[in-house]
Amino acid sequence: MYAPGASSRGHGLLLALAATAALTGMASADDATKTTTSSASAVTPCVATGTNGNFFDLRPDAAVAVVEGEKPPKGVPTEDYIARGWDYGYNFTLNICNAVVKRVEDVVGVERPMWKNISAYYKVKGRVYSLGQESGELVPRGRKLVLQYTGGSPCGPSDKSRDKRSGLDEAAQYDHYDDDYLFRRSPLRDDDSDDDDDDDDEDRKKKDKEKEKEKQKEKDKDKEKETPRRKSATISFLCDHDPDTPTAVSFVGADPDQCAYFFEVRSQHACATAEPHKPGSVGPGSVFAIIFFIAVLVYVLGGVFYQRTVAHARGWRQLPNYSMWAGIWNFLTDMFVILTSSCARIIPRRRGYHTLSGSPHGRNRDREAENRLIDQLDEEWDD
Repeated sequence: MYAPGASSRGHGLLLALAATAALTGMASADDATKTTTSSASAVTPCVATGTNGNFFDLRPDAAVAVVEGEKPPKGVPTEDYIARGWDYGYNFTLNICNAVVKRVEDVVGVERPMWKNISAYYKVKGRVYSLGQESGELVPRGRKLVLQYTGGSPCGPSDKSRDKRSGLDEAAQYDHYDDDYLFRRSPLRDDDSDDDDDDDDEDRKKKDKEKEKEKQKEKDKDKEKETPRRKSATISFLCDHDPDTPTAVSFVGADPDQCAYFFEVRSQHACATAEPHKPGSVGPGSVFAIIFFIAVLVYVLGGVFYQRTVAHARGWRQLPNYSMWAGIWNFLTDMFVILTSSCARIIPRRRGYHTLSGSPHGRNRDREAENRLIDQLDEEWDD
């Protein structure tokens, strides 16, 4: 019989199972997100992932040094990139994400242990100037990539800082002149204003001390600013969809102080692609498999509970939609029998002569035995 209470309990359990499955799916998705985030937090040199999911890998454009006697790897550049300076009068040598292949020496303003990490430089009158140290930190900005080298040769103080310092000195002198003028004692003062003049002298001394302190602070700041600024190189990558075009580097320009240099690189590897699957992370296929497994589990458990409590089914009939699954199973078994019998007919049988006994006496003995057996059966039948 149909039991309303059992039906409500069955629906309640189904809702509970659905809620459990949803929570499990959310937990799995959270784990997948955490795994992906943790794997993305490990920065790979010359590789970047944009905020919109675009993946960039410039490692094929990085030139590598080849050991003498070994065969260079196929498709990998082995020489540094050269960018013409045009009106600057000198050319630039640089590499992408790696130090230059051809080592440099006697670099201006760079310590000897750092020479091997130089990624961009230029030569003027036999002197080598570095444009920055090796770096593989790509920064995606929309469809473009930016790579920056810092810590090159010193480029000296900027003109703006010098103008600022001279302006401060002039302003300080002017203020001091105004103070002297304002607080200058008048020769026409009378004796009644002596007390006021003494007070003014004390105020002036205090202001002079405060200004001396401000000047000292400005001098300290200027000393900090006198620390030499260093040259840097900023490289912007543009996507080139032509696979036959080699990677090309061009010089864009530099700031007036010749401290910051800008380059542009066109490469097919600067085009956005899909991020490959990382080991240890949960991919789309794994997420789909987890969701499918949870759905099947809810379907089976919920159906068994409903069939057992509401329909009072037992045995295999407790499974949800038992008649449908049984029909599918019978169909599969019938198809298996049909296919196996058809294959048995296709297999050729052994043909030819059968082995016969070589002695006629043996055949006679067999016939005599058969006759005796027939006679014995006839006698038993008669009795």
